[in-house]
Amino acid sequence: MSDSLTRFKDAYTDEVRRVATSSINHLGRTRLTPTMLTTAGVALCAVASVIAYFEHKAWWLFLVSAAIFAFGSILDILDGALARTRDLVTPFGAFLDSMVDRIGEAFMLGAIALVLMRDGNEWGVALTITALTGSVLVSYTRAKAELLGLKGDVGLGSRAERVVVITIGVALGSVGALPWAMLVLTATAWITAVQRVLSVRSQLNASCSSLQHDKDKGGP
Repeated sequence: MSDSLTRFKDAYTDEVRRVATSSINHLGRTRLTPTMLTTAGVALCAVASVIAYFEHKAWWLFLVSAAIFAFGSILDILDGALARTRDLVTPFGAFLDSMVDRIGEAFMLGAIALVLMRDGNEWGVALTITALTGSVLVSYTRAKAELLGLKGDVGLGSRAERVVVITIGVALGSVGALPWAMLVLTATAWITAVQRVLSVRSQLNASCSSLQHDKDKGGP
């Protein structure tokens, strides 16, 4: 990733964290639990996907679907922050949160694929399947990198960015934006997956070089 893209991502990431921290401070004073947020988030994403499927009944259903999906995704993002705020972080909770993130996204991408299939847009369906595969790879490469003790959050195609692309695509679905949103999602997801693979290789090579240097300094 270029320096300009890195600075751009760092800038909006800091702003998102600031807003999230403010939201969590308010949620922390309620009886809501991280599990409640996780459950509500994935349920709303499922509802949003069903509404998107019935977009042929009324064009404004795309707007309703996008709004619900965005809200559900935000809840799904805030659950981890709330868990950390209340010191309720557990290995199983982190595992469950990661799995549910994929489910909510898959619901909507599945609905988009069905809508495009109904419209006879085969290349749009193919892009949606490719985008879903790329999104899974992005999450998988980060998980494997962190399992190795390395930095895995590299690239612009992380979950927050994918949610933004999907939300915009669904909101503008009535004017034919879905295939183009899937094209953007496919490109960013696969580029990010490749970036993370290269980043892991670079970090491992640097670690091996450091170990070799220390060994050489130690002498026989």
